[in-house]
Amino acid sequence: MTGMDNPVASFAVHIPDVELEVEPLAPEQIVSGDPVVTGKVLWEAPDGKQLRGIWQITPGVVTDTEANELFVVVSGRATIEVEGGSVIEVGPGDACVLREGDRTTWTVHETLRKAYHISL
Repeated sequence: MTGMDNPVASFAVHIPDVELEVEPLAPEQIVSGDPVVTGKVLWEAPDGKQLRGIWQITPGVVTDTEANELFVVVSGRATIEVEGGSVIEVGPGDACVLREGDRTTWTVHETLRKAYHISL
């Protein structure tokens, strides 16, 4: 991965090939199934308030409280239910914006991999 040694340098990655690290879910987040979350931060702002990376989840149902996030789905499919709001269907090529503080339930139908930008 060109640029990974120097976080200031511009770089490109082939998202399907990025090796991800396990990011354990809190047991209370798992509604059903045995979903596994993996990810890799590709860039972090010096103040830690912005993150860009790759994230993946295997099939199952999980809950989350969202950050201010823009992501693009590379592969897989999921239904994201926003508490008190909309139901969002996402699949390959879809861009999604989640609001900070939204409480969500993710039903992952096929292992989903996304590229994201989070503002904290």
